[in-house]
Amino acid sequence: MTALRNVELKARDPEPERTLHAALAAGAQDQGVLHQRDTYFAAREGRLKLREERAGDAAPHAQLIAYARPDQATARTSAYHLVDVPDPAALTAALDASLGTVVVVDKTRRLLLRDNVRIHLDAVDGLGSWVELEAVAPPESDLAAEHAEVAALRATLGMSDDRVVATGYAALLLEAGAATPRLVDLARGAMQRAYAPYSHFNVGVALRDEAGGLHAGANVENGAYPQGQCAEASAIGALIAAGGSAIREVAVMADTELIVPCGGCRQRLAEFAGPQTPVHLCGPEGVRRTVALAQLLPLAFDLAEATA
Repeated sequence: MTALRNVELKARDPEPERTLHAALAAGAQDQGVLHQRDTYFAAREGRLKLREERAGDAAPHAQLIAYARPDQATARTSAYHLVDVPDPAALTAALDASLGTVVVVDKTRRLLLRDNVRIHLDAVDGLGSWVELEAVAPPESDLAAEHAEVAALRATLGMSDDRVVATGYAALLLEAGAATPRLVDLARGAMQRAYAPYSHFNVGVALRDEAGGLHAGANVENGAYPQGQCAEASAIGALIAAGGSAIREVAVMADTELIVPCGGCRQRLAEFAGPQTPVHLCGPEGVRRTVALAQLLPLAFDLAEATA
């Protein structure tokens, strides 16, 4: 089945009443208020969420949405598949058991329509007020018209560059710390499955990438000792294979007094993470200490600086 497409843009909205009045003045039609809960699962590729929606006295409705979208602070194209879900609770339980839940986004959405553009005035739990534009494209479209519609409405609503964001609500909540418990759980599971018959020292690592994806790895030893692999290297490999390119958060776990990455793995992490990337040092019970990567590796090797 060919994926559906839209062009969308998201921005912070410090004046939601002004935005509402501007949209109505521009000819948008008010469609009422929706209550939505989006549960994000740890998809191998792209993004996967279950949306449960209520509108007034109407019966609740749920859809599974699989989509791919670049993280850019501009109007961007999203390609997606929609599947109606008659039993969202059962599907949530199955997907959580098989893939794991990453984050849940709860929001109240006022929906307006102007020609082909959906205007979402969102109040998101934990994030505040937002405005989102979404122009749905027919299959034959080259997207030029949709980009033009979004650009025109953006100007009408005063969505300035400093308010536009590159990521979605899920990633923003993850940046605020929502992913940490799940990262710890993934690191724990990886530690329990580590292959360490020689050292008997099991390590698990979980990483969050720039799109909110979570990836885990364990140490894998080998009788030819140099061929073994640290848990950090395993997790980074999983992140890269899934399409990630940057590390935003790290959890490292072992059943010892205080686990810290070895010197080589600190440099491995620095290849994909920034100096202020949080690294959670964990035991089986949870986080024991959190440090910035720069504290673990204050003078990381930087190829760009080395060749400047």
